[in-house]
Amino acid sequence: MTRMKTLAAATALIFGLGLPALAGSMTDAAMREKVTADLTAEGYEVRKIDREDGMIEVYAVKDGKMYEIYLDGELKIVRTKEQS
Repeated sequence: MTRMKTLAAATALIFGLGLPALAGSMTDAAMREKVTADLTAEGYEVRKIDREDGMIEVYAVKDGKMYEIYLDGELKIVRTKEQS
């Protein structure tokens, strides 16, 4: 009986860990719209949005220069890097 409880707990944990990823993909379009709107208001032209290392990575152009902009989970800019 203990083995069944362990198996049930492990299964619940595995499926539980997958739920945040599923929730993130369900709101992905809304997140992209929000990021694009916020950065457009700051004068950027958004070219591409990706996820990398748990952050949102945006490629954008402003004043003729290309930038990589990194945002956290709350869509706040953490780092901006100008591309050469």
